[in-house]
Amino acid sequence: MLTCKQASQLVSQSLDRPLSWSERVQLRFHLFICKACNRFKQQLNQLRIAIQQLKNETVHNQTIQLPTDAKTRILHAIEID
Repeated sequence: MLTCKQASQLVSQSLDRPLSWSERVQLRFHLFICKACNRFKQQLNQLRIAIQQLKNETVHNQTIQLPTDAKTRILHAIEID
């Protein structure tokens, strides 16, 4: 069984890479019984959504007075798939 530390690491890694079948099963079981880790997963998802919205608003906002190369560097720094 996963510890909370291991579960939180898998939750974080799942944003960057596909988890293996074994990792997914272990994580799902842990999240089923651990409210704190489940809450952590929900919070990470909310942060991801907020950053994606900020990225979309920045890309389409014509009032931001930054050079194009600066906008590009910032967008690459916060890039989310």
